[in-house]
Amino acid sequence: MDIRYSCNQRDFKRYTTEETRKEFLIEKLFVADEVTAVYSHVDRMVTLGIMPVNERVPLDKGIDIWHNFGTEYFLERRELGMFNVGGAGQVTVDGTVYDLGHKDCLYITRGAKEVFFTSADKANPAKYYIVSAPAHCSYETRLIRIQDAAKKPLGAMETSNKRVINQFIHPSVLKTCQLSMGMTALEPGSVWNTMPAHTHERRMEVYFYFDIPENQVVFHMMGEGNETRHIVMQNEQAVISPSWSIHAGAGTSNYTFIWAMGGENQAFDDMDEIPTTELR
Repeated sequence: MDIRYSCNQRDFKRYTTEETRKEFLIEKLFVADEVTAVYSHVDRMVTLGIMPVNERVPLDKGIDIWHNFGTEYFLERRELGMFNVGGAGQVTVDGTVYDLGHKDCLYITRGAKEVFFTSADKANPAKYYIVSAPAHCSYETRLIRIQDAAKKPLGAMETSNKRVINQFIHPSVLKTCQLSMGMTALEPGSVWNTMPAHTHERRMEVYFYFDIPENQVVFHMMGEGNETRHIVMQNEQAVISPSWSIHAGAGTSNYTFIWAMGGENQAFDDMDEIPTTELR
């Protein structure tokens, strides 16, 4: 497991491009039959990628659970949410099988002991993008299909940010301890996400960008609003965003991204907005 420690906004101002990417970018998530895991000390969020091809892959494959979490199993004191961004697959949670199609979501509550991942077709494997947060109680493991998400259209073509926010792991859909996750899809001709830019001192986020066409990129904007930086991101990469940082972006094409939040509350509109003309 890759461990990332917290960076403060004062030191961040002196980071080079290489240091910024090493600290915040998760460059390669999906490796055949392996579990890629990045533990961030920013709100102790864990980001994982699992792509089963020839094997039935357990959630804890290659992870030293006691060393990293001090528990007997991964979800003893954690909850997680996942999206399948690949071909059809199945997730087995303590013997119960869930079929996940493309862009379906599964929330697994605290206390689940055995979680396994498979693909329906190894020529078109499932790709499970996962974020896990600490949890203090248990709710209900639940499958949320793309058509069942709460849909919030936003933006306009005139401002190049016409998009649909799909809320999956969200108080309006189901109960969780602190984890919130959703998927935002930009329409063709739109490139900007999360504008006007904002921070939320009470929560952190992880963004996962996908559906980026070949040879296109997303410029992910981060840093304090009065002194921004950027990370150039390619398809199926994720970025860690501390509470003090904006988290916005512009692509050379339209794209889709998954946002995951954890922290003090689950109020979606708890944002400290920064007027666009005041960004530096």
